[in-house]
Amino acid sequence: MSDTAQEQTRSDPLSVTATPLTTTDTTTIAEQADPTEQAKLTFADLGVRAETVEALAAAGIIHPFAIQELTLPLALAGTDIIGQARTGTGKTLGFGIPLVQKVLGPAEGADGRPQALVVVPTRELCVQVTADLNRAGAGRAIRLLSVYGGRAYEPQISALRAGVDIVVGTPGRLLDLARQHALDLGAVATLVLDEADEMLDLGFLPDVERIVALLPPGRQTMLFSATMPGPVIALARRFMIRPVHVTAEQPDEGRTVPTTSQHVFRAHALDKMEVLARVLQAGGRGLSMVFVRTRRTADKVAEDLSRRGFAAAAVHGDLGQGQREQALRAFRSGKVDVLVATDVAARGIDVGGVTHVVNYQCPEDESVYLHRIGRTGRAGGSGVAVTFVDWDDLARWQLVNKALALPFDEPLETYSTSPHLFEQLEIPTEATGVLPRAARTRAGLAAEEIEDLGGGRRGRRPGRAAETRDNDRETARQAAATRTRTRRRTRGAGAAAAAAAGTAEDGETAEVTAGDASEVTELVTVTDAAAAGTAETDAAVTDAEVTELTAAGVDAVEQDGEVSSPARRRRRRRGGRGGSRSVSGAETLDGLADSGDASAERAESA
Repeated sequence: MSDTAQEQTRSDPLSVTATPLTTTDTTTIAEQADPTEQAKLTFADLGVRAETVEALAAAGIIHPFAIQELTLPLALAGTDIIGQARTGTGKTLGFGIPLVQKVLGPAEGADGRPQALVVVPTRELCVQVTADLNRAGAGRAIRLLSVYGGRAYEPQISALRAGVDIVVGTPGRLLDLARQHALDLGAVATLVLDEADEMLDLGFLPDVERIVALLPPGRQTMLFSATMPGPVIALARRFMIRPVHVTAEQPDEGRTVPTTSQHVFRAHALDKMEVLARVLQAGGRGLSMVFVRTRRTADKVAEDLSRRGFAAAAVHGDLGQGQREQALRAFRSGKVDVLVATDVAARGIDVGGVTHVVNYQCPEDESVYLHRIGRTGRAGGSGVAVTFVDWDDLARWQLVNKALALPFDEPLETYSTSPHLFEQLEIPTEATGVLPRAARTRAGLAAEEIEDLGGGRRGRRPGRAAETRDNDRETARQAAATRTRTRRRTRGAGAAAAAAAGTAEDGETAEVTAGDASEVTELVTVTDAAAAGTAETDAAVTDAEVTELTAAGVDAVEQDGEVSSPARRRRRRRGGRGGSRSVSGAETLDGLADSGDASAERAESA
């Protein structure tokens, strides 16, 4: 194929035109066929195997989408591809069908080493891609494995040793397994880089380059992305052989899904939660996703919505993998109908029936906006996208608006009582900031159990931190109560005598070393009986005081060891500055327990 423009015509009903992409030395294919003719195409018309066609039909997938129509013939022929299409237009099956069709199964002579590798940026996307490939390969005995962080290594290593045909994984875990020599990439014939722009944003491109360096040079490479920033194009130049750039849209077509109704409101920060509560009561609302920028905001919004009666759950990077999957399972099953997520955690969440997407905080740029609203209106469906713009985010939103050529350069100022909010989103006029009890029909997140993945957890669900902290404190208190602590101080002879007299009452023992008054040593040991905290001992310890002598009292010590006029002062705590406080044995135990509490809290924060 030369760099000059040339026309390609396939034997199937879809006719496409290829023109050179001068900036990337690739060939660009743009859709030119009549939509009526495209709707008549089936996967069998595109050369897909009969068992794969049957498996897709069993899942309700009959006709391919535009990106699949353009990608499948090229991918089946072994051509390197750069696939660019909007989120939710079927890119996964665009590369997944060729993978399950080209690999060999165990009965076909496969040696157990991976023949295809799919690299994705996030755990959620890894799970989603694996599910789609399993659906497409249900008619064949294809062994698929998803590998990602948050799960134990042992099951993944065992599966690799048993033999797999296709591996889907995140860059970090793939590199870890390769370094342990558990993952052999020497037989990979096809590499897929999915959501390459997101891998760029997350800083995974260096890891991707290390993975690619482990692959055979004669492989087929397919790169898919919703946007094509410069570093992604540079990656394609470096690792792909004359790729064909496939775009499944007309040049003048917008990059947002046409079936998604978009609304942008300028909302006040103190009123946004009230506005959100009313948006979530809009007519026809099903499953909904609320996007925020930070993990802390995700927890805060989810907790606030739960207090208002909504079945809400948060998904973000601070949660353990088991908790993230718990929230996603609850969302897919309908136990939770509002999912509050950060941008990274939301990648790969492909759930049917998402009718509303709310940008609670303004997206950083146009690519983030596209990925957010792409969670609704997927696969030809319709949806509603609502964006809140704070006053200080107005300039950022105007850049997004200009880049996407949207008609919302000056969002309308909106409050929770604004009539246009109720009219545009079909919100009942009687709706308030609290969901009526009659509408609270969801089981909630607590109805979904957390799966033990064996990889530990990184975070806690909101509301459980206090209970866990109390348990840690109780453990530290019990540990402190069983310890014996020894204090050693140098006091006068009178102080030693007073201390010895006091210990006869409060259960503490004092040992006095004979010698000069300046060299008398007091050794106070908390006994096991006092540490056990029995009622009698606690009462005795509370009433007892250990007295000490001032410097004047030391001078007044007589030969027989009695004190003529003892000046009483209270014994200082270890490490203190010697204030006049009475320290009893019970207070000593409390100090030990408090010290254990502080140690537990420091360990918890670490």
